[in-house]
Amino acid sequence: MSDTPASDTAPPRNPSAELHTMNERLAAWAACTAEDSPSLIERFEAMGYAVRGKSREEVEAVLRCPPTS
Repeated sequence: MSDTPASDTAPPRNPSAELHTMNERLAAWAACTAEDSPSLIERFEAMGYAVRGKSREEVEAVLRCPPTS
């Protein structure tokens, strides 16, 4: 039995939720970055993400999903 009170222990980690949160943040960052980077748009397109001609919000939504090709 531990000497640490229950209130001092961290909640159990949820790697799946942490990964989801990280993916959401990366999609937002990449969408903002792609807004000013035609070469990044080309790279996303080459990876199967249809982002050309989309708004930042639309690019972010596309990047949250698996590539289409």
